[in-house]
Amino acid sequence: MIEEIKARIQEAEAFNANTLEELEAFRVEILGSKGALKEYFAKFKEVPADQKKEFGKVLNTWKSTAEQKVNDLKSSLSTKVTSGKETSWGDLTRPGEALEIGARHPISIVRNQIIEIFSRIGFNVSEGPEVEDDWHNFTALNLPEYHPARDMQDTFFIQTNPEDILLRTHTSSVQVRYMEENKPPIRTISPGRVFRNEAISARSHCIFHQVEGLYIDKNVSFSDLKQTLLYFTEQLFGKSKIRLRPSYFPFTEPSAEIDIYWGLETETDYKITKGTGWLEIGGCGMVDPNVLTNCNIDPKEYSGFAFGVGVERIAMLLHQIGDIRLFFENDVRFLKQFKGKYMPL
Repeated sequence: MIEEIKARIQEAEAFNANTLEELEAFRVEILGSKGALKEYFAKFKEVPADQKKEFGKVLNTWKSTAEQKVNDLKSSLSTKVTSGKETSWGDLTRPGEALEIGARHPISIVRNQIIEIFSRIGFNVSEGPEVEDDWHNFTALNLPEYHPARDMQDTFFIQTNPEDILLRTHTSSVQVRYMEENKPPIRTISPGRVFRNEAISARSHCIFHQVEGLYIDKNVSFSDLKQTLLYFTEQLFGKSKIRLRPSYFPFTEPSAEIDIYWGLETETDYKITKGTGWLEIGGCGMVDPNVLTNCNIDPKEYSGFAFGVGVERIAMLLHQIGDIRLFFENDVRFLKQFKGKYMPL
C-alpha cells in the first residue's frame, strides 16, 4: 500500500493542466471529500502498527504534494492566455456591464445655471467660510446689536464670548470679505449654503442655499439693479414679469423684495404661491453707505446695489417641486429624475 501511495506522489508531481477545469478535476480526484486521499486515510487503521509511522509520513507527503501542485497550476493558469483573446476571465473584448450614470443634485443644477447667467454680464464668483464672526456676518453689514437677526432663535451660535462665532445666516458675509480685499469696480456673486434656526416645513428649512450679488462702481443707480434682475429672470425663467415691493434690510437703502409672477396653472403653483401666482425669490436694494464705509470704500465716490435669491425656491419653480424637504432627504428616486439635466461647470 505504501508503494501505491509513492507512485501516486510521482503522478501528482508530474501532473499538468491546460485549463482550470482540468485542474479542478485533479483536485477533486485527489483532495476532494470523496477523493483518493480520503480513502487512504480511512484505511490507516488497517495498517500494521510497525508501518503506521511510515504510512502516515508518506500519506502526508502525497497530500502536501497535491495541494502545492494545485496552487502552483492555479496561479499559472490565471494569467495564461490560451488564445488570441480568451483568458481565464473570459473574452476581454466583450462589453463590460453598464454602470449607471449619476445625476447632479437639483440644487447644483440651478446654482450652476445662475452662475452662468451672471457670468455673461461680467460677474465673477466669490466664496467664503460657512463659520463666520460677528463682524462679517452682522456688524459690517449695518446690523446693530439689538437687531432680531442676532437673536439666538434665528442664528446658530457656536461661541458667544469673547467674540461671537456662528454659522453664517447669509452669504452677504462673503461680500464684506470681498470688499475688504478688493477695490471698485466690483461685480461678484456669492453662492453658498447658509443656516438659520427655523422650523422645517414644506416651504422652509434650517439649511438652504443662496446666491447673492454685489455691484459697486461710480454712478450705479436703482435702475441698473432693476435691469439686472429683469435680465436674470428672463434668462432663467423665460419670463420678465417681476415686481419690487418696498421692504427693509439694514444693509441696503432703499430695499425691496423680489417677486416673480409664475401663474396658477397647476396645483403646485397654487401650493407654493399660496394662491396668488406670485412668489418671493429674494431681496435687493442699494448698498447702504455705512456698509461701504465699514469696508473702506468711499460712499461719496462709489455706489452700488446688492441682491440675494434663494436657490431652493428657484429650483421649486423650475422643476415644479412642491416640498423643500425633498432636496435634503437623499432619496435616489427623487434625484434620478434629474439625470441628463443641464450639467455645466
